[in-house]
Amino acid sequence: MLAEFFQVLGEKPYCVKQIMQWIYKYHEFDFDKMLNLSKKLRQQLNDIACIDFPKVFKQDCALDGVIKWVIDVGDNNFIETVYIPEKDRGTLCISSQVGCSLACTFCSTGVQGFNRNLSTAEIIAQVMIAKQYLTDKDKRISNVVFMGMGEPLLNEKSVYVACDLLLDDLAFGLSRRKVTISTSGVVPALLRMADRTPVSLAISLHAPDDVLRDELVPINQKYPIQELLSACQNYLAAGTQERHILFEYVMLEGVNDSVAQAKKLAILLKGLSAKVNLIPFNPFPETQYQTSKKVTIASFQDVLFDNGIRTMTRRTRGEEVDAACGQLAGKVVDKTKRTQT
Repeated sequence: MLAEFFQVLGEKPYCVKQIMQWIYKYHEFDFDKMLNLSKKLRQQLNDIACIDFPKVFKQDCALDGVIKWVIDVGDNNFIETVYIPEKDRGTLCISSQVGCSLACTFCSTGVQGFNRNLSTAEIIAQVMIAKQYLTDKDKRISNVVFMGMGEPLLNEKSVYVACDLLLDDLAFGLSRRKVTISTSGVVPALLRMADRTPVSLAISLHAPDDVLRDELVPINQKYPIQELLSACQNYLAAGTQERHILFEYVMLEGVNDSVAQAKKLAILLKGLSAKVNLIPFNPFPETQYQTSKKVTIASFQDVLFDNGIRTMTRRTRGEEVDAACGQLAGKVVDKTKRTQT
């Protein structure tokens, strides 16, 4: 894209490298200060282009180090971005849409409804806003996950271009295993993703059978589990480098957390190069669900372990600022009218 932009201006291809270094390495957004660009080009850029970011409406810092940014994306819509520090890494959870149209019943974002897709610029702006703040605090972003507001595979073009920048050595330079797209199971897009981008894949599964998943993740009514798993096999077989899949499974008390359901899940995932992430449910005001008890989660995990499935339980982080998994809501002017029914 940048190469085409500079070609139209009659500039040499190396201008792409120069301006990307100014923006992503030096965090310089004033064209006049990009002194290795010609004076003529700097003037042209001032006339026809700008480097701007959406406004941070609010920033919350949790006691455990989690940081949440509420970002104004216009027309009374707000998205949320979360930084989760660990001893050996720093993960940034970013949004891909303003709200979400999939209406998963356990997710606060789904309750908000849906307004629009984010542009690539709005997606990358989240990373830049976080990076600028964290650099001043001597902290780094080692991982980026598309697990914030929205379904990434319903915004393919913008998400894939954002992934290109996240992997580009002239931009963020992350490895493919450090960038993860999480999807609820948009099968046609998942099939395209296998060939379009080499980043890691997470599947928002949450149930071991179609009857329950139809209720928890309504897109399952269109793309049932076996279709989804077939697309997962296609993803694992694509490309030249070894791939793995993370299956996310929110633990809902009395809904999907029994030993019998754990056994069904083990049978379902047998033979896949996969790991299961058990996520204790994080309540929000409109929810009908409760969090599974710790002993129940442990029993569920033991069943998966006993069946040879790599499993971990996610530690809840940032809940006092509503930054935990499933709590991101922002503010959405709903265009689906779902919130009015």
